[in-house]
Amino acid sequence: MGVPAFYRWLIKKYPKAVVEATEERGVSIDTASPNPNGIEFDHLYLDMNGIIHPCFHPEDHPCPPKTFEDVFNNIFLYIDHLFSIVRPRKLLYMAIDGVAPRAKMNQQRSRRFRTAKDREIAEAEEDRLRIQFEMEGKPVLPKHKCEVEDSNVITPGTEFMYKLSEALRSYISSRINNDPGWKDIKVILSDANVPGEGEHKIMSFVRQQRRVAGYNPDTRHCIYGLDADLIMLALATHEVHFSILREYGQQPVHESSNMANTSALWFQKPYQFLHIWIFREYLELDMKISDDSDPPGNLTIDLERIVDDFILMCFLVGNDFLPHMPSLEIHEGALDLLMAVYKKEVKNLGGYLVDMSRLAEDERTGYVKLSRVEKFILLVGSYEERIFKKRSELRERQLKRLCNYANNKDDYDGGRILEIGTKNSSCVFFSRKAPDFRDSAMVSEENVSFPLGSDDAGSSEIVENTKELNEILKSNLRKHNDLYMKGSCTDKVRFGNAGWKQRYYKEKFSVESSMDIENWRRELVANYTKGILWVLVYYYSGVPSWTWFYPYHYAPFASDMKGLAQVRVKFEKGSPFKPLDQLLAVLPPRSAHAVPKVYQTLMTDEESSIIDLYPSDFDIDTDGKRFQWQGICKLPFIEEGRLLSETKELEKNLSEAESERNRNSIDQLYLGRTHKLASQIFSLRPNPNEMVNIDTSLSDGIGGFICLRNPYTNIEDDGILCVCFERIGGFMHIPCLLPGVNVPDKYFVCRQLLNLISWMHNSGMKSRLTGRPIVTGCGRHGVITKKIIV
Repeated sequence: MGVPAFYRWLIKKYPKAVVEATEERGVSIDTASPNPNGIEFDHLYLDMNGIIHPCFHPEDHPCPPKTFEDVFNNIFLYIDHLFSIVRPRKLLYMAIDGVAPRAKMNQQRSRRFRTAKDREIAEAEEDRLRIQFEMEGKPVLPKHKCEVEDSNVITPGTEFMYKLSEALRSYISSRINNDPGWKDIKVILSDANVPGEGEHKIMSFVRQQRRVAGYNPDTRHCIYGLDADLIMLALATHEVHFSILREYGQQPVHESSNMANTSALWFQKPYQFLHIWIFREYLELDMKISDDSDPPGNLTIDLERIVDDFILMCFLVGNDFLPHMPSLEIHEGALDLLMAVYKKEVKNLGGYLVDMSRLAEDERTGYVKLSRVEKFILLVGSYEERIFKKRSELRERQLKRLCNYANNKDDYDGGRILEIGTKNSSCVFFSRKAPDFRDSAMVSEENVSFPLGSDDAGSSEIVENTKELNEILKSNLRKHNDLYMKGSCTDKVRFGNAGWKQRYYKEKFSVESSMDIENWRRELVANYTKGILWVLVYYYSGVPSWTWFYPYHYAPFASDMKGLAQVRVKFEKGSPFKPLDQLLAVLPPRSAHAVPKVYQTLMTDEESSIIDLYPSDFDIDTDGKRFQWQGICKLPFIEEGRLLSETKELEKNLSEAESERNRNSIDQLYLGRTHKLASQIFSLRPNPNEMVNIDTSLSDGIGGFICLRNPYTNIEDDGILCVCFERIGGFMHIPCLLPGVNVPDKYFVCRQLLNLISWMHNSGMKSRLTGRPIVTGCGRHGVITKKIIV
């Protein structure tokens, strides 16, 4: 997820950075024809997990998938649709999440344990309702088991992910052979056996391509994905010609449609492009540093440095690796506060907060000016008291309103209070946004509904009873999730009331004395600072350490961030887990079916030496929260040494297929036999295991290493070449614009002239130089601009 609510904040604050995508509808679309969006993209990158999840458990779909094959077909349709919108001319890069860094596993573990707990609650409630319906003489359809009941199988190392890779290989071959738009492009598949998160594998590729000799700085990139951190990652590349594609809204699907039609309708959702070059221009205007006083050291205004500082500020309001500070909630205006403090104080701080050009192996903290960051965060922390008081006041007012609304059934809808609070200021406790249950059994129809057209559906009465049961189940689960309506809301810390900081440390860390609180503060600040450094390196250069993680469930306060400048860090690189080891690290006992049998007893047997890592019940801290899903899962952190010592002994008992799922591999490059690069690939046959440098004159400028050491190569049958592809290593990222890049016309400068020039044109004015009429022209990238042509 990255930064919660960041995309909504961005499009509200910077609306012109987003444009609706033009889509062609029809059974057959010529993807080789010009792009209807007016931009010819070179590269399309797909963050595949943003495709896999909605295809595995689509929301409110009348015919959800029942088998892996159904999911794969949905994925193929999804990719086809995205490809038809973007129409890349040189490269399609599909990246599936592989083994994640240890810092990410804590979040993955929390999500999957919560998913399992939600499913357990949903199943128990469904069983209760079935008994109730039986006692009332209302027969319903029986339960049906299917392959896609547990979304936790969307994790590297499972049979599902292995089969998905095989299916995608066949899909790629089919499209290259049969779709004109695919014929001349290269396709890179980075599947779940390649370590790293999908979006970070993509951005690592982009950063490395920028160092290839002859790289075109005007390469047009487009990435599809739903995670907000894609925006920060795109900014961090310092590539101007970058767009992010994502869907918005929801196209309704009608129950009367058959499976084929519903699949087609399901993917006909509206899409948007977020153009990074316009977003950068917004930042240039909005982050303009005040000229009220002379800058210390004659600070030079540098947009690239401002962009890097903005990325750091975004990390402070949320990321996947650190809990966010209690006072910084983006929907309460935290990011706006950070930007305002930055603009006012950056000169007094001594200059920019980060200098990513200094990111080098022998200097692991010089890229962050920790003394400046400390001063900056403490300035933000000076607003903490006011933030908490306002939050407390809003909470009290809304609590009173909630009591009134709860007594009116017309205003209560399954646990969601309608239109409570002011339009622009709401509190987490009273969030009006319904929880996203796509990763849980709760309100997930593929887990609780039944195919209405099945042979054993029986009479229409049984079908109607089943639909009624499902609706009641959904409503009950929503109400169960609403802590207020259950009467189980707590607020022990009471932010905004005197003594809130002491109560926070008491409730979260079980310490009360001033000395103990100070010791904990120092420990938290030191580790949180390491986390900030880790995240920055990860976004700009790749994984700094596969083994480091933040070892607490809670963050320090902004006002407690003292002593950052004394922190010294040198990360140990380490190595990624094997896929099956990660499965054991993140899956709950209810998902033990997804790991090999020889490993299952480690999670389920009471005699297991690591059974304490797999609690069947665990605490969810919902203090101060309105909904169950907002709580923090207080799971024990995985102890790497204990886990790996157990799996090391069991590895030798894995089957050949399980051992194949447990290997770490590298990317695969696919292309047709008529592609220019095919001649170099054929020349590799005498030395199939030798890694050679790609001839960029044959690859449209794409660099890297290739070899024939690939079990999937079968060029004689389908005419498709498949080779191992390895990205270029041993370099540092260039955090600035590349020489020779053509920066797009300034959107807002041109817009200021729009009305004037249009008026001049419409008035029939003529050039004083030539006497010819003034006409208008269109700028690059499809962005509407105006210029005088005389």
